[in-house]
Amino acid sequence: MATPELDILAIAAHRDDVEQTCGGTLLKMAEQGKRTGILDLTRGEMGTRGSAEDRAAEAAAAARILQVSWREALDIPDGRVENTWENRLKVARVIRQTRPRVVILPYWKGRHPDHYTASKLGYEACFLAGLAKLDVDRALSTQQSAFSQIASAVASVVAGERQEPSAAKAASTRTHRGTTEEPALSLSKGAPGAAYGEFSGGAGETAAPHRPFKIIYATLYYDIRPSFVVDITDQFEARFESLMAYKTQFSDQEAGKDIFPARDEIRARIESMARFYGMLAGVTYGEPFLQKEVGLVEDVTAIPVKSI
Repeated sequence: MATPELDILAIAAHRDDVEQTCGGTLLKMAEQGKRTGILDLTRGEMGTRGSAEDRAAEAAAAARILQVSWREALDIPDGRVENTWENRLKVARVIRQTRPRVVILPYWKGRHPDHYTASKLGYEACFLAGLAKLDVDRALSTQQSAFSQIASAVASVVAGERQEPSAAKAASTRTHRGTTEEPALSLSKGAPGAAYGEFSGGAGETAAPHRPFKIIYATLYYDIRPSFVVDITDQFEARFESLMAYKTQFSDQEAGKDIFPARDEIRARIESMARFYGMLAGVTYGEPFLQKEVGLVEDVTAIPVKSI
């Protein structure tokens, strides 16, 4: 299946992060005819509740509720989202293939290391995706081949096998440089024809350089005054249902009960936060965002949100 070109791509560390931080905005944009997509960097294999397979099915269900055109997941290890060259290349390849005008990233501060690392990783991948002289597929292939050679050489050393000079030299050189990265996992395909799966970009899918026009940051996970708020009053209920599609995570159950609040409490918290940000903008429910750039106004008499 060809990767669609998107108007908006939301990138997050885990399946269900987007639903919590900017799901209402994605739904609102889809209802306005925009093509929206979600890239989950991990597959959720380290979660207290549920398996990666469970969360894949739940993510697909949530995507249908939010009317997103495309959703896939990379193979970056859950709980170990790292801003490495290889991971930047993986995200840059998706950006080139989906060609979004707007990218939504997590805010660059927060409690969870995967969240704030995803922010910097996503930003740098957006930059790399626009470099005309960077062949992303070739760079990824070279990177993965080098890691495989190193892993093979190290395994041979451990097994006491005699090393060829070139392999030993490669292992020595990489060890001297302090590289600790493991061989890349293979990228497996999702269901044939599915819009929601695991990213499988490979040979024959090389895309031209592309850099998003706008990068905005979903700030719901961090207490900071937003640059702007999106009115999601009409989308709030569907946004909540998209989160509840993750039954392994948010249904009342024994596993993780000391970590996860009960469903009724989740509803109360989500509604309280949406009402708070909606209040700042003079609407019922809102989602907060930050932009690094100064805003541009053409008509000061048309600026929304009254001052008094």
